[in-house]
Amino acid sequence: MTRQGEAFTGPGFSNWFVDCARAAGLPKGCCPHGLRKAAARRLAEARCTVHEIKAVTGHTTLKEVERYTRAADQERLAVAAIARIGSRGPAEP
Repeated sequence: MTRQGEAFTGPGFSNWFVDCARAAGLPKGCCPHGLRKAAARRLAEARCTVHEIKAVTGHTTLKEVERYTRAADQERLAVAAIARIGSRGPAEP
């Protein structure tokens, strides 16, 4: 909400956010879009479905959500694969 109690416009929110990030000493390039991507990744890491993530982030297609969560999914799959190998014990020659 703006100081006047009204909803931000898209560009207005973006400008406000960048100003706050700068005032907080955050690195250049911090933008609201980064928050959306971070939220999608954290939701994916928490094993939320793409439909749940789409509901939270407001993406219009599942393809968009999948693009944001691909890295989290890849990491989770790699960890699961290594865990499976470890649970089998040493391989026999």
